[in-house]
Amino acid sequence: MKIQELLDHYGIAKNPFSEEDAQTDPVFKDHCIDGTYHSAWDKVYGDPKEPATSIVFGEKGSGKTALRLQIARHLQEYNRQHLGERLFIIHYDDFNPFLDRFREKLGGRRRRIERTLAEWKLWDHMDAILSLGVTGLVDRILAMTHPGDHTPCEIDTAIVARLDRHQSRDMLLLAACYDQSTSETFVGRWNRLKRKLRFWTIRSYWPSLLGSLVTVSIVALVVTLAMNEQWETVKWFWPYLIALAVGWTPWLWRFVRRFLLARSVVKHMRVGNLDTGSLRRILSRFTQGELSGQPLPCKQRTDDRYEMLTKFQGILKSMGFAGMVVLVDRIDEPHLINGSAELMKALLWPMLDNKFLKHPGVGLKLLLPVELTQFIDREERDFYERARLDKQNMIPSLEWTGEALYDIANARMQACAQDGATPRLLDLFDDSLTEQRLLEALRSLRVPRQLFKFLYRLLVTHSGAHTDQHPSWKISRETFESVLAVFTVEQDAVDRGLTVR
Repeated sequence: MKIQELLDHYGIAKNPFSEEDAQTDPVFKDHCIDGTYHSAWDKVYGDPKEPATSIVFGEKGSGKTALRLQIARHLQEYNRQHLGERLFIIHYDDFNPFLDRFREKLGGRRRRIERTLAEWKLWDHMDAILSLGVTGLVDRILAMTHPGDHTPCEIDTAIVARLDRHQSRDMLLLAACYDQSTSETFVGRWNRLKRKLRFWTIRSYWPSLLGSLVTVSIVALVVTLAMNEQWETVKWFWPYLIALAVGWTPWLWRFVRRFLLARSVVKHMRVGNLDTGSLRRILSRFTQGELSGQPLPCKQRTDDRYEMLTKFQGILKSMGFAGMVVLVDRIDEPHLINGSAELMKALLWPMLDNKFLKHPGVGLKLLLPVELTQFIDREERDFYERARLDKQNMIPSLEWTGEALYDIANARMQACAQDGATPRLLDLFDDSLTEQRLLEALRSLRVPRQLFKFLYRLLVTHSGAHTDQHPSWKISRETFESVLAVFTVEQDAVDRGLTVR
């Protein structure tokens, strides 16, 4: 018999247990994201009015990604209800592009993955987060509408008009260093942003205008002398070359300074895809006074990054964002890390700094693999004093009880139910399987992903054991126990690292 025939018998429109990853699970996204929570939800989510850091450790399949999606969904709903106190959301969950760019900028033996990650510092994390945040904000500004338009956009010209000239300059400097969009040319996109912000930089053109004016004047003089046949005066070209050199000296001086500054930013912003020539052109649009004393990621230190983060927060606040939340997830998935606990530790540990984790107005939600807890237990006092994990709303293990997994299974079945149907998990089994035994079995599965895998295999096994002509609408206890026994052996092998599932 077919699985769907069994499900139809109980009024279930589609298989509730066919998906295993919350990132691509329509049942979770469409139905369960607003109604199915882990018992630690309140501690992880916190109060949006005061964004705070939370650190969660969980094994594979325990629902870390689902938790991230739930946090994002609830923050979006909060933003809709509090337009003047919104939170800017950054998903820091794809490390591959940052690690690849970082590795490309290292030479020789430092490109070995262990040495690459040994070079990774806190300021690299801050650069990556600022890159995501600035790129997202630039996208919103460039897509902004005029007041009264009905196109869905969070930012309109009235909001951007709140920025004074200094904040517009800060936004353009942030975009110059951190805008990582590839949808258009880097300089062209920056120029569009400059026009949106109505930031005019006419004074920055005076060295070029001076050089051009001197050149035109000398050419006009030489032509005039030649037309009057004053050849003796024309052949003495050295004064003209000296005048040209003097006229273009301010431009050349600015060119060299901007080039050196751009090269320093490109060198030290190691997770970006900047090129020196394009960045030099953009930095040349600012006067020396506008650049003087401004923080840029041109040194190997966190001080400049903290200042730039503070400037970014100031811009967000003027645009109606009271704070920002950074959702950190999937740290075990980059291809350079490939699930290695030691490499995950090397990537994550620089971020565990109390000054960064407790930065005002920023809430970091770190959803981390449980394998990292073994390293925390081995750390010495210096680590604990720097990280202050006791102040970070830490959850050592994202555990699920059998009752909680039972509720998840029922919620998914009802989410997939046909109109008027109210299926329950216990209904699928014959009377010999008690609810207490079912809860004990689910408790052994530990996490939602294993629950879905087990129930899917159970449905497949039961359906494959009966024909369409002689269907059976109840799963026997014998089938349940046999499938559970095999599944438990396989799960134990995965836990001991003998195989993968």
